[in-house]
Amino acid sequence: MAAMAATLVPAMSDRQFFPPRRNLNRVLPSATRSSSSSSAESLRLAKSDLIDLISDQDRGLRTEKNASRRSEIIRSIDALAEFGKEMVTSGPSLSGTWRMLWTTEKEQLFIIRNAFLFGTATGDVLQVIDMEKGLLNNVITFPPSGAFFVRSTCAAASAQRVNFKFTSAVLRGDGWQIPLPPFGQGWFESVYLDEDLRIAKDIRGDYLVVDRAPYSWTE
Repeated sequence: MAAMAATLVPAMSDRQFFPPRRNLNRVLPSATRSSSSSSAESLRLAKSDLIDLISDQDRGLRTEKNASRRSEIIRSIDALAEFGKEMVTSGPSLSGTWRMLWTTEKEQLFIIRNAFLFGTATGDVLQVIDMEKGLLNNVITFPPSGAFFVRSTCAAASAQRVNFKFTSAVLRGDGWQIPLPPFGQGWFESVYLDEDLRIAKDIRGDYLVVDRAPYSWTE
């Protein structure tokens, strides 16, 4: 925006007045304003389309038996990925507590589906990332106090790719916990990221759609 404004406003002396930043759009060509508005509206519609498609899919459980809906969702993800292709999504903005909205990851869906066997139901499924410290926790909660979480180290490998390596896992209940051995490593790419929504694709070709949780999860 500043560079564009510089080409449109004549050079001025130190005594001359520069218009406030909020007024710069008044000197932009109407075609530029229209293009920017159209792009923002296209992004809004693409996000809305994806949220609508996954809203009744029970975090992906229903999608497993609905190939048509899965294809629709992936097409919608690909559309949003077009908006994210120039983004750097492996930096500080990736940090936070992210809550799963939808996934194709079979192991997580298996636990969500079968939590009743342990006399409970699955709560929020989370990804807790701290890029500064290089830490990642994958968490499945079992309210009121249970959780299964896998600790990992992580590091940015490119503008959108993050490598991770599992270091330990814990199954925790009310007043007890069972440590489990680590079991792998891999990478994921956040193909779209904004202040409240993130879409990732991993080494196995699985997809994950998450929103920023309204709380921070800690061990």
